[in-house]
Amino acid sequence: MTQYGTLSPEAQAGTIPEGDALANHADRSLLIVDDDKPFSTRLARAMEARGYRVHVAESVAEGVSAVDAQPPAFAVIDMRLADGNGLDVIARLKERRPEARGVILTGYGNIATAVTAVKLGAFDYLAKPADADEIHGTLMAEPGERADPPENPMSADRVRWEHIQRVYELCGRNVSETARRLNMHRRTLQRILAKRAPR
Repeated sequence: MTQYGTLSPEAQAGTIPEGDALANHADRSLLIVDDDKPFSTRLARAMEARGYRVHVAESVAEGVSAVDAQPPAFAVIDMRLADGNGLDVIARLKERRPEARGVILTGYGNIATAVTAVKLGAFDYLAKPADADEIHGTLMAEPGERADPPENPMSADRVRWEHIQRVYELCGRNVSETARRLNMHRRTLQRILAKRAPR
């Protein structure tokens, strides 16, 4: 059986901030399915601090297995995983626990595909990189209600930079291949990669 983590000391002590909708949920189990380990580790810690009991899976197979073992109340699932599509995990979650709230994380440029995720049972979708506040707000939103916009959202320049960095990493840090896939001149890409991340 899948073991979800223990509640944070704050949650155990009942000190989830007053007015936080999570306080109204008896089951705070959260499944994170993402093969970007640094991201999933940071997110897991941040969500535990917000009162969730977290389990992390790194593939479609692990995610489906976790859902079969113990369907969580909440899920955050990356759309693209090394062994397939996160929609398979969402579909299984909706079969096993129809009331569960699952959020799909989609890479820059895949928003249209994410609409399909909602039709298949996802509660909502967010473009990566999304932070813990955005994810928590989305999970806690009432059906048909949009989450509050983040106080300090990333600038368009930062979103573009993050997307370029992601493609660069996926291409094994090969500048020529990254430039080809982004339909960008190689020298332009090199200049962007040499700069610091915009705010």
